Amino acid sequence: MSLGKLSNCSRCGALFVQVVRDICPTCHQTIEKEYERCASYLRKRENRGATIYQLSEATGVSVKQITRFIRERRISIANNPNMGYPCERCGSLIRSGQYCDDCTKHLQRDIVQDLDVERRLEEEKRIRLAEATYRRKPNRDE
Repeated sequence: MSLGKLSNCSRCGALFVQVVRDICPTCHQTIEKEYERCASYLRKRENRGATIYQLSEATGVSVKQITRFIRERRISIANNPNMGYPCERCGSLIRSGQYCDDCTKHLQRDIVQDLDVERRLEEEKRIRLAEATYRRKPNRDE
């Protein structure tokens, strides 16, 4: 049986013995209470149309923490039609993934452009290398 290691809580910085989680027991309890507040708010029929910002305001739980609950699938957005979480790039609300469609297209376009530039640079390097090498002149006797 292994013992936990001494670590700092990633949330509050407190020193604790880390066994499973990277947060201290106090922060874990706080997060569980925040989850319960969010879940009980969303269980009420009249609150099922709430957005993530309305949920945050009503419960006092940060949008970042609610986003974690959604990504961990502790809060389901299937039963909450207006619920989404912010795109990591632009902040518009999305229901799946990390980026909205516009940001995904923009990132893909950037990747294609970067690959194209890299390909052109490699081609230029190959041409320069070919021009810089010495070639044997053909013999007149051959």
